[in-house]
Amino acid sequence: MKKLVMLAIAVLGTTAMVNAQTTPAQTTPAKEDKATKHDKKEAHKKAKAEKKEAAKTETAKQETAKAKK
Repeated sequence: MKKLVMLAIAVLGTTAMVNAQTTPAQTTPAKEDKATKHDKKEAHKKAKAEKKEAAKTETAKQETAKAKK
């Protein structure tokens, strides 16, 4: 009799666990934020562009000084 009760409890417990309502799955997954990149190339390009600009203005100054002579 004891074995029969234990078997009934096991069957009912298993059935309850199988039929238990789980939390509903999200229909749309949460959007992940992109990690910000520390773009070294962009900073390097910017510094290089500034150097070029400075060189151009220096060359332009020299050319205007030559033209005045």
